[in-house]
Amino acid sequence: MADIRFVQAESLKEKPADISKVGFGRVFTDYMFEMDYNPEEGWHDPRIVPYQEVSLSPANATLHYGQAIFEGCKAYRYEGGKAVVFRAKDHIARLNRSAKILDIPAVDEKLVYDALMQLIDLEKDWIPDGPGQSLYIRPFIFSTDPYLGVSVGQYYKLMIILSPVGAYYAHGFAPVKIMVEDTYVRAPKGGLGAAKTPANYAASLHGGLVAHEKGYDQTLWMDGIEHKYVGEVGSMNILFKIDGKVVTPELDGTILDGITRRTVLQVCKEWGIPTEERRVSIDELIEAYENGKLEEVFGSGTAAVISPVSVLGYQGQDRVISGGKIGEFAQKLYDYIDGLHTGKEKDVYGFIDVAGEY
Repeated sequence: MADIRFVQAESLKEKPADISKVGFGRVFTDYMFEMDYNPEEGWHDPRIVPYQEVSLSPANATLHYGQAIFEGCKAYRYEGGKAVVFRAKDHIARLNRSAKILDIPAVDEKLVYDALMQLIDLEKDWIPDGPGQSLYIRPFIFSTDPYLGVSVGQYYKLMIILSPVGAYYAHGFAPVKIMVEDTYVRAPKGGLGAAKTPANYAASLHGGLVAHEKGYDQTLWMDGIEHKYVGEVGSMNILFKIDGKVVTPELDGTILDGITRRTVLQVCKEWGIPTEERRVSIDELIEAYENGKLEEVFGSGTAAVISPVSVLGYQGQDRVISGGKIGEFAQKLYDYIDGLHTGKEKDVYGFIDVAGEY
């Protein structure tokens, strides 16, 4: 186990009485993890300290040039009261893949894993235990260079903060309406699409606002060259059940290698459901819909787990999916993965890590 320095807080916060009434990412726990990087020492001084503000130079390189990456995973209250994290090592490995794309120095994955699990063990009383509730974990790295100049940074900070969150679906598990976006682009080939970096989310904001103004919940992004092939939906991966087969866009460098996407594909394999990872055109989807073969559409991601789609809007026409209701398969997936989080379903995959027992 890594030797992590600990700084005791002078006082502890009062925990929310009802986490369902607290917005996402608005409340944070007593402690956080941080570690620094410089060219002489590399990553050094790993420490758990009281949650506090960060002081930055107005010339901070990240504020001006955006060299930053992050992750998002969750801790759950397992049956029996244990504090567990879902696929922690996979998220840390993806953090390093994002780091490579943005030329950020790689972290020691074992050290960061140990730090994360020690932090969760320390803050386990913050994990809510209501249906769909969890402790959201946000690791992130940003350049701390205190000067202007467009170049790769020399100094960095890694931090992990924690936030108790309610169920993603405040009004219950419900399908969403998505609009196919054929004007704006989230991420082209050769860009940052495969990295979990703030730039991708900034690029999605305007298209998302346009979709909301037109009465849709999310934007289904298309490729940046032909505006023909499907990418992500909002900030999630997208999957289609076509004629009994689960199909999802391939990892071509423009979309994120989603951990929940991976989970869905692994579960499908376990269940004997055929899957395909390949290019998926909007024309193929429309044809499958018209032929009655587009059975279900759903997004996958850490926040929502599974997000069923009821309406696919394209070029002024709405296609109603699954009769406008939650698809049977999407519901089954959501229930099963949610069961893995809490111990209601047996973890046959090794996805669960128990805080205090690593």
